[in-house]
Order: sequence, then structure tokens, then C-alpha cells
Amino acid sequence: MRKTLCVLGIVVVAVCLMSGRVDTQSAEGPYTFLKEIAIGGTSASWDYASVDAAAKRLYVTNGTRVVVIDTEKDAVVGEIGPTQGVHGFAIAPELGRGFASSGRENKAAIVDLKTLQILSKVDTGANPDAIFYEPVKQEVYTFNGGDASSTVFDAKTGKVVATIKLSGKPEFAQEDQKAGRIYNNIEDKNEVAVIDINTHAVVASWPIAPGEEASGLALDLAHHRLFIGAGGTNLMVMMDSTNGKVLGKVPIGPGVDANNYDPVTNYAFASSGGDGTVTIAQATSATDFKVVQTLKTQAGCRTMTLDPKTHKIYLAAAQYDTAAPAQPGGRGRRTMVPGSFKVLVYGLVNPPK
Repeated sequence: MRKTLCVLGIVVVAVCLMSGRVDTQSAEGPYTFLKEIAIGGTSASWDYASVDAAAKRLYVTNGTRVVVIDTEKDAVVGEIGPTQGVHGFAIAPELGRGFASSGRENKAAIVDLKTLQILSKVDTGANPDAIFYEPVKQEVYTFNGGDASSTVFDAKTGKVVATIKLSGKPEFAQEDQKAGRIYNNIEDKNEVAVIDINTHAVVASWPIAPGEEASGLALDLAHHRLFIGAGGTNLMVMMDSTNGKVLGKVPIGPGVDANNYDPVTNYAFASSGGDGTVTIAQATSATDFKVVQTLKTQAGCRTMTLDPKTHKIYLAAAQYDTAAPAQPGGRGRRTMVPGSFKVLVYGLVNPPK
């Protein structure tokens, strides 16, 4: 995922960032704001978050650490580190292990989930970004943005078993275990790479047009649908995961960086940091894909994860004290207020019983 906090450029967004306000008004849709979880710290960078629903744990990457949150108590219970330039954290519950991608080290850390201690580190390709645990073969894939590759290693031994050359910069990944396929967004090529888990080879490349700059990715296994966050065109694209056919699209906010799918509610989510929104859409058929809510969050909230048991979504956020400098394209970094790093929690207004 993108390494800086946010890509913003309009005055309204700058004001929202400076105030750090969250819209807590009643939701006009299925989701509403629930609470904030304070984290603190001084690092103004974060990326993927991930949930272990069975263990009631949320893992949030932040600079040189992975923050661990108890989702029952909504409190920080520990952290993992050092993980220099950490991007993502993958979980292997049956092995009691987690895996962190440390971009600045060109390594992946293997972590004991009970002690939160780093057991060892594995050499990967340049700047590992997304990281994914594949349970069928018990292998870990790092998707390396610096050299357009994927490093595959044994989750138990840490031994590298394959290096997969990709066509461009990889972003997030999902898997269909029955099909034996891993799907990976290739951001700068506007396509989805399809990887065979047995041969560790790219067997297909599917264009996401009319989408551009694929970032977040979610998968509806039951209906064989991929949901792709296309930041270059501010769209969430729905694709057939069996053949790559684009089935539909809905508009989303600027700066998307994460997508999720809830099989119980049939909601697909896209989090956009540019305007601080989560677009929630629903597909009722292969041709009917519609927005059901544009949930207001906070500018800069571009990464998100979903707890499939509670149906809550979690977004990392912070407060800023300066406006963005004028730069081409409206891009700029802001200064985070020390100690303001947090997680915003949203849930269903009427959760299933």
C-alpha cells in the first residue's frame, strides 16, 4: 500500500485533518460510528490492519511496530517490533504465528502470537508491502513493491520456496482455496495477476478497465466476485473471479487503499482517505451493483479491516496540526499531533442476532 499517510489536496479536507474531527451523527445507512481506540506514539505512518476474529485481536501496523488490540476490551494489549517500515501483518492461527512485512529491511518477520516476540526474519524482495498467509500449503507470500516480485516462504521453517516475477507494482492479495488461485492487484499496470499456488506461477492477467491504479482487493467466494479499489478513477470495480470479466462498478471517494467484503451482509467496502469516506456497496446479481451508504469517517482514513464475526470495521487515523504544502497534484505530508494516532470503530446499526 501507499507508504505516506494520505493524498489530499482540497481546502475542506485540510480543515478536517487539522481538526481531527470524526462525524458521529446518526448514520444514514447500515453503519454508524461506535468509538475511538487511543494508541498514541509519534510515527506518522501506517498501512494494513488485520483481524484475528477467533482470538479477538486486531493488528495495526505503525512505523516500526505492529500494535496489538483486544477487540473485546477495545484496548491496546501489546506491540510487536522492531519492524522497520512495516506495511502488513498476516496471521496463521493454526501455527500460532504471525508475519510482518518490513519494507525498509527487505525482510519479513516471523512472530510468536502468544509472546508477540519476533522469532526470525526472512529475506524477501525489495520493499515488501502486502503480506499474505496461504493455509493450504502453509506458505507466506510477500508482495514486493521495490522489484515487482513476490517472495514465497514456508510458514513453519522460513525457507524461501519461490520468487515470482510480476508485471508491475503489487498491492493487496486474496485467495480462492478451492480454485488454487491467489489474486493480486498490480497497481501500475491496472490489472489483476492470477497466481497458481501449486506452481507459484502467474497464469493470467486481467485488466480492471474502466478502473485504474488497483489498490485494495476483497473477494466474495460464494459468488466468485472480486472487489477492487481503483484509485486512479475513484471506482470500486466488481470482477468475475473465474474469468476476469468486469461486471460492474460504483463511484468511491479519492485515495482508496483498502477493500473488504462481508459474506453475511453481502456488503463490499472501500475506504478512501482523500475525503474520509467508506463506500459501502452491495451486489444483488452479476449486473446489479449499487452503493447503499457513503459513511463519513475522517480524512486520512485510507486503510481498513473487517471483523467477520462482529461485522465491525476498523480504520487507522490521526490528528494533524498543519495544512498540506502546495505541491503539484495537491500532494503533501502533514505533521501529526504527537500521541494522536488511533483506531476508529464503526458497526452495524442493527447487527444480526
